[in-house]
Amino acid sequence: MEGLPEGIDSRFRYVLLVSKRAEQLIQGAQPKGKPRHFKPTRIAMDEVAANEVKWQLEPPVEESTAIEE
Repeated sequence: MEGLPEGIDSRFRYVLLVSKRAEQLIQGAQPKGKPRHFKPTRIAMDEVAANEVKWQLEPPVEESTAIEE
């Protein structure tokens, strides 16, 4: 794979998307379309590259930094 799929802004996000999708496939989710590979990780990579996996960036959750005494 050359570069990142369109709409994915970092390698870290790409790895997170692929790993979460691969875990779904391992847990029994059906592949989207006819897979060219057998391994869940490769199937997930193809799905993310083809923009078949829907995802949404959520704003970060602010955590309280106050220390209670």
